[in-house]
Amino acid sequence: MNVLVLNCGSSSVKFQIIQTDADKIAGNSDRRLARGLIELAGPRTMVTFQAGEQPPLKENVPIADYRDAIKHILDWIISPRAGLAEIRSHSDIHAVGHRVVHGAEKFRDSVLIDSEVIATVEECIDLAPLHNPPNLKGIRAAIEVLGPTVPNVAVFDTAFHATMPEASYIYGLPYEYYLRHKIRRYGFHGTSHRYVAYRYRLLNSIPADKVNVITLHLGNGCSACAIKQGRSFNTSMGFTPLEGLLMGTRTGDIDASVAEYIAHKEGLSLHDIDTLFNKKSGLLGLSGFTNDMRELLSREAETHDKRARLALDIFCARIKRYIGGYFAEMGGAEAVIFTGGIGERSAAIRKRVCEGLECLDLLLDNSKNDHIAPGEEGLITRDDSKLKAYVIPTNEELLIARDTYRVIDGKAAPVR
Repeated sequence: MNVLVLNCGSSSVKFQIIQTDADKIAGNSDRRLARGLIELAGPRTMVTFQAGEQPPLKENVPIADYRDAIKHILDWIISPRAGLAEIRSHSDIHAVGHRVVHGAEKFRDSVLIDSEVIATVEECIDLAPLHNPPNLKGIRAAIEVLGPTVPNVAVFDTAFHATMPEASYIYGLPYEYYLRHKIRRYGFHGTSHRYVAYRYRLLNSIPADKVNVITLHLGNGCSACAIKQGRSFNTSMGFTPLEGLLMGTRTGDIDASVAEYIAHKEGLSLHDIDTLFNKKSGLLGLSGFTNDMRELLSREAETHDKRARLALDIFCARIKRYIGGYFAEMGGAEAVIFTGGIGERSAAIRKRVCEGLECLDLLLDNSKNDHIAPGEEGLITRDDSKLKAYVIPTNEELLIARDTYRVIDGKAAPVR
């Protein structure tokens, strides 16, 4: 099955074409045929396409909306420039898998999209006003361009965390706010946490219900997840992606009273405070110059910049706090897994996070940690380390493609 995977954001459309089926799900031999990015900004849109392992092609073209973007993708993949032997016409796209950020309590698994599902995702817009609207535009555009006979599947960021117990997701507010407004921890990055837990169990040849790990998705957005018996037990992001770890531009955990105090002192509106906490804080706010981890590490090494070091120290300390908390809450864990852009590529950050975790019997092997290449997965702790640490690159698009096949086939088991 050739699956078009779409991730439609507020100003971009990311896509991959992935070939998958039941046998490939079992054997992990799926094929990514193509990928690309369309940046929806201004009258001339930057488009990047890459077929297989060929060099990427870049061009500027006028693209007005999501419908134009998806049509441009489909026209490119059947063109001679793409050179895809597997796809000669639009009919060779057998299904579309959509990343949808928020499914609230309504969606605990991936689902085949119909008018009822679309209406329910619309009801979740209040919970994800920046994400669900473009996700819906992508769904409607795909249905319009490919026609109603091509199945579309929604894969939700929040669904993996639907297994959390009440003690993990209920806030210390009057309970009626949960009953009336569903204010609770939802968690995000669920597809990423689910994928690396799946890869961990394959690497160690263990069944899903024996997976007890702490996964760390570290990028511009960061989250930790406690996975107990193969299911999400707790996660650091909450009602929104703001809560939890320090991130590129987000505060992470903060005393809620700070919002009112700053608003009073600075004359800021609630909208201003939301922008401050989400877009001007985190690594950027602490360092005063960047949210790019590479730049922070370089500045610290070259100039001993105190604010760069402070940002890095806080970033790593928050991660350690969640590892320790989840370790105790789960009653122990077998491994810590690093993923995401920072988790996969920064040996320096992995080392700083692991330093001090000897009390949990996590013993880093510096040579393994330093020499694991981008895109590689592997163990980075010593042989005598009781709590293992792994680097496992995430692949959310692959999991979306597999879920799409599973939902349409109706027989394949969930990827866990």
